[in-house]
Amino acid sequence: MNDAKPTRFEVVAVHGLLLLAVAFAVYPLLWVVALALSPAGMQGGALPLPKDPSLANFVRVLGGGGGEKAWLFATQTFNSLVVSLATAFMAVAIATPAAYALARFKFVGQRTGMRTLLATQMFPAVASAVPLYLLLDTLHLLDTRAGLVLVYASTAVPFAIFQLRGAFLSIPVDIEEAAMVDGATRTQAFLRVVLPAARPAIAVTALFAFMSAWNEFILAATILSRESAFTLPVVLQKFVGEHDAAWGPFAAGAILVSVPVMALFYVAQRQLVSGLTAGGVKG
Repeated sequence: MNDAKPTRFEVVAVHGLLLLAVAFAVYPLLWVVALALSPAGMQGGALPLPKDPSLANFVRVLGGGGGEKAWLFATQTFNSLVVSLATAFMAVAIATPAAYALARFKFVGQRTGMRTLLATQMFPAVASAVPLYLLLDTLHLLDTRAGLVLVYASTAVPFAIFQLRGAFLSIPVDIEEAAMVDGATRTQAFLRVVLPAARPAIAVTALFAFMSAWNEFILAATILSRESAFTLPVVLQKFVGEHDAAWGPFAAGAILVSVPVMALFYVAQRQLVSGLTAGGVKG
C-alpha cells in the first residue's frame, strides 16, 4: 500500500486550484453585493467595487420612504414564508404515508402509480399554468395564499413521494418486524421506529419543497395580481422594466430574499448529507 505523502508542490497546487474554484464561485456574488451597495453606480474595472457605498438600495426595497409602501415588503415576505412553509408541510404530510405504502406494501396499481408519479416530473410546472388558473378561478382562490399553496403542492407532493420512497426502502424491514414482535402495531412501528430513522430524508425533502415554493416566479406571477398578495420573486421582477432595470434595488432585494434560505441551510446542515443520500436506493 502506497503511504507516500504528497510533495509540497502537490499541496500548493491543490490549494491553488481550490482557491481558484472558490473565487470563480464567489466572484458573481461579490458583484451582487457591490451593486446592492452602489446607489450611484459601480466603479469601472474588473473588481466589483461600489462607488460611494450606502444602504440606500436596501432602504428603497424595504419601503423606508414611509407611506403605504412602508410595510408592503414585510407583508410580501410574510406571504412567501407562509406559502413556502405550508407547501413544505403539505408535501411531507401527504408524501410520507404514501411513500411508506409504496415502499412496504404490494398492491394493485403500485408500479403504475410510481410510473405516473415519475411521468409528472417530466413536464415543467408552467405547462399546467392555464388549467390551474381556471381551477383556482372556479374555486375563487385567485390572489390568495391558499390557492398558491395548492398549486405548489401539486408539484411538490409527487417529488416528495419519489424521494421519501427511496429513503424508506433504505431502512431495513427487520427493525419494524422486531418492534412488532415486541408487541408494537404496524402504526406504532411506523411512528416510533421508521419515522425517526427517516428524519434526515424528511428534513431534506421539506427543505427542497420550501425552496421550490420560495423561488418560484411564473405561477405566482400568473395567479397573483394584487401587490399586497405578491411573493418575493414577483416583487423582484418589478424592478426590471421593459426599457430599463433598477439593478441596485434588484441586487439588494435578491440578497434579502436569500437570507431565509441561507438560514435554513445553516440550521439543517447536519441533516443534509445523510438526507440527500437516504433516497439513493434503487427500488
